[in-house]
Amino acid sequence: MTDDNETSAATEMTPEAQALFPRVRAAIDDIRPNLQADGGDIELITITPELKARVRLKGACSGCPSAAYTLHYGVENYLRECVPELNGIESDRPLPGMRF
Repeated sequence: MTDDNETSAATEMTPEAQALFPRVRAAIDDIRPNLQADGGDIELITITPELKARVRLKGACSGCPSAAYTLHYGVENYLRECVPELNGIESDRPLPGMRF
């Protein structure tokens, strides 16, 4: 089931990004319990025209000093395994320690 924000984001994506969206969402759903175990969460916002997943970290993850490392070395690596066509990941807002 998709919500209105997800449907709206999907209609603004390129056809190639729209095709990747369900696979990226499924991969994020796979790793979500790991983030939730530490009091955080992750939301897939969109896939950019450059085929990067734009996400929002929530809860404890949003202000954690290790959030940038979790995003790039944990989440991004897993997403690239599951969806090799993906060109990376980016946060919708600056994260503590983000220097990538």
